[in-house]
Amino acid sequence: MLELHGIPVSPGVAIGPALVLNREGYRIPHFQIAPEGVDEEISRLRVAVDEVSRALEASRLETAAIAGDSTGEIFAAQLQMLHDPRLHAELQRRIRQGGQSAAYAVSQVLHRYASDLRRLDNSLLAQRADDVVDIEQQLLHHLGVVTRRPLTELTDPVIVLTHNLTPSETANLDRRYVRGFCTEIGGPGGHMAIVAKGLELPAVVGIGEFLESVGGATTVIVDGDRGIVILDPDNDTLQRYEEGRQRRQHLALRLAELRDLPATTVDDVALSLNANIEFPHEVGACLEHGAGGIGLYRTEFLYLSSDEEPSEQDHYLAYREVVEAMQGRPVVIRTLDLGADKMGSRPLTEPEPNPFLGLRSIRLSLKHPELFRPQLRALLRAAVHGDVRVMFPLITTLSELRQAKMLINTIAEDLAEQGIAHRRDIPIGMMVEVPAAVLMLDRFVKEVDFLSIGTNDLVQYTLAVDRSNECVADLYQSSDPAVLRLIARCVEVAGQAGVPLSICGEMGSNPARSLLLVGMGVRSMSLPPNALPKVKKAIRSVSLQQCEKIAARAMTLEAARDIDLYLLERLGKFVPELIVS
Repeated sequence: MLELHGIPVSPGVAIGPALVLNREGYRIPHFQIAPEGVDEEISRLRVAVDEVSRALEASRLETAAIAGDSTGEIFAAQLQMLHDPRLHAELQRRIRQGGQSAAYAVSQVLHRYASDLRRLDNSLLAQRADDVVDIEQQLLHHLGVVTRRPLTELTDPVIVLTHNLTPSETANLDRRYVRGFCTEIGGPGGHMAIVAKGLELPAVVGIGEFLESVGGATTVIVDGDRGIVILDPDNDTLQRYEEGRQRRQHLALRLAELRDLPATTVDDVALSLNANIEFPHEVGACLEHGAGGIGLYRTEFLYLSSDEEPSEQDHYLAYREVVEAMQGRPVVIRTLDLGADKMGSRPLTEPEPNPFLGLRSIRLSLKHPELFRPQLRALLRAAVHGDVRVMFPLITTLSELRQAKMLINTIAEDLAEQGIAHRRDIPIGMMVEVPAAVLMLDRFVKEVDFLSIGTNDLVQYTLAVDRSNECVADLYQSSDPAVLRLIARCVEVAGQAGVPLSICGEMGSNPARSLLLVGMGVRSMSLPPNALPKVKKAIRSVSLQQCEKIAARAMTLEAARDIDLYLLERLGKFVPELIVS
């Protein structure tokens, strides 16, 4: 049994067989070779080398005949790499002494060779890394490894273990078979983590290099509550987690009884609890968990789940599906909140050295109106089917907000001229995600119908912490006193102006932190659907005065850790059944 620790990003516990993918996403056999099978495995390796060698020689001759001998020499260099005696010595040592499969040995050794070459200052040698990767892929193919990502071709339940998952890969995971996943890199607030929560997949990220340690692991436990991954658990551990699963089921049944009850404190202070969603199919979970509406409909899945850029009709059909399913409840649709670096359908910018401070969100939309206009047209069209509101992300200046509002007015006029059904009186809001917006909030409140604090990015930009970087994950704390002061100012300014304000970041999904937010004056929160029952339970267990005392005490503390420990102690006092661990 091997216990690994990482960063919990999506709650819940999953148990199942391991599906191990290498850094490129190939499925690599991790079984141990028995001593009597070593010679056969080395023979398989030699056959694969011979096959690749013949293929490279054929490519050399064909290329030389068409493009000249100098071009054909590219493959001659690959042949030289393939037959390097040091390479074969290390591969055979791993198979004979380490009991590794030939495919696993090839993957590990050649991946390291390529990484070493890429780190060299010599650009010519660094370019040879691609040749090494090409050899690796060909060898893996001849060794019978699946050389395309198998995540969409599953037929049995698995736990995915991999170096990393992109948001689009996460969005496309088949929930019928993928029970959970864990990665070597990643942080708590990245898009991958947000998508995982939307899919309600237990996930742990930022574990560090561990794939080589998996060995012959056949069973994996992913503890998404505590950030623990257990490889090959013993019977006692499996029993303990099974008992925990049963306790969670009983708690879930009790919490389900709250679905149709209002989110009010014991002294009848009413709160609005809405849901965050990524995908239209999540509406069912929202209604099942008693959401009052959709407080944040992230539209990025339309771009991330396809290689094609979504059309106006793609947008319209997705929005209409959600709006109609919510049956008159409010639906807040946030416009595109991606960076140009994440737009897979077409390159929109050169690679940016710091994409988090680059062309993204509202900046990207305003710079590319051909991208923005179809989304806004679809949004205004979908608004005729229910209570739709639009929200702009990452607003930093008044000019950005005014440009976006002006474009909505222009599009409404175009739709009217074309005789296309739409609503032009749609409420307009903005995300408060950067300190600049907080400092200028007294001006912004005069030009919007509502505000929503996106705590994920607000924490990132306030504390200068890349929320997807596991190396600084310990600094990414939404309970940091600086963040709490910014939230307090937002509540004060919005309250004075009479502008509705909501929290839509992950901060509100923590029941202990939700009590703090209520005490600070927040009266509306939007959460992942599966977080709604616990937060409602917490709110219905306390009075406003108790929450205000919690907030007053928390604001005197100087460190996020101290604040979280205090909040956890208070939650344990008022709602002990929510302290699952």
